[in-house]
Amino acid sequence: MAPIPGSGLAKGLAVTLRTMTRKTVTEQYPDAQPDLAPRTRGVIGLFEENCTVCMLCARECPDWCIYIDSHKETVPAATPGGRERSRNVLDRFAIDFSLCMYCGICIEVCPFDALFWSPEFEYAETDIRDLTHERDKLREWMWTVPAPPALDPGAEEPKEIAAARKSAEKLAAQQTPPVTEPHADEQVRAAESPARAQGDSQQQTDQPRPSSPSTPSTPSSPSTSRPTSPPSDRPAAGDRSQPDPSAPAQPGTEPQPKQEGQE
Repeated sequence: MAPIPGSGLAKGLAVTLRTMTRKTVTEQYPDAQPDLAPRTRGVIGLFEENCTVCMLCARECPDWCIYIDSHKETVPAATPGGRERSRNVLDRFAIDFSLCMYCGICIEVCPFDALFWSPEFEYAETDIRDLTHERDKLREWMWTVPAPPALDPGAEEPKEIAAARKSAEKLAAQQTPPVTEPHADEQVRAAESPARAQGDSQQQTDQPRPSSPSTPSTPSSPSTSRPTSPPSDRPAAGDRSQPDPSAPAQPGTEPQPKQEGQE
């Protein structure tokens, strides 16, 4: 079916008439701040504590608008007998926003999360040389960086958070003393103690009593055993059961024959 001539013009006029009848809404800037998107590319904030002066952001910047200066310091050994280490200390971190094209490459390549997008956009200057902002100004913009969006419920926990939580739990476990629980043998022994007490009382009642009360039973004292000497053929002193061969024979008695080996 061929279009009706002039239908496009009629549709355009309808849109114009519909817009003309609506109330005009004007944002009164700067009295009213505009509602910006959460990840607006306004300026770049610097989190100085995470910067290790690796120079990746300055090397990857296509406009060469990042300026970094640093020096090396010697860190003493953490343990006795260890060796000293050297680290880079940040002296200057500046970004020339007159050259920056807001590509975000420096934020993507930073391996230690030291650079972030801030929604601040009010940094206009009358002189172009004042658009080079140093690290103090970049740090102020860091506190306006919005929080990252929430993770997907099924996503894995970030490795940084997991490592920090494990180290905190380990430190808390070392500081708190372990709770001593009763051993399994002690628990079993405590459970058997009432039963043993009942068995001992029943055994005491089952013992026989003495037949006559007139003859009380005296507790038997333990006998002390002494070692006995082996029997000897030689008679003991004062023993007259065997006659002495050297003594004269008494009348009416027959002399005993001498044994071998006696003189």
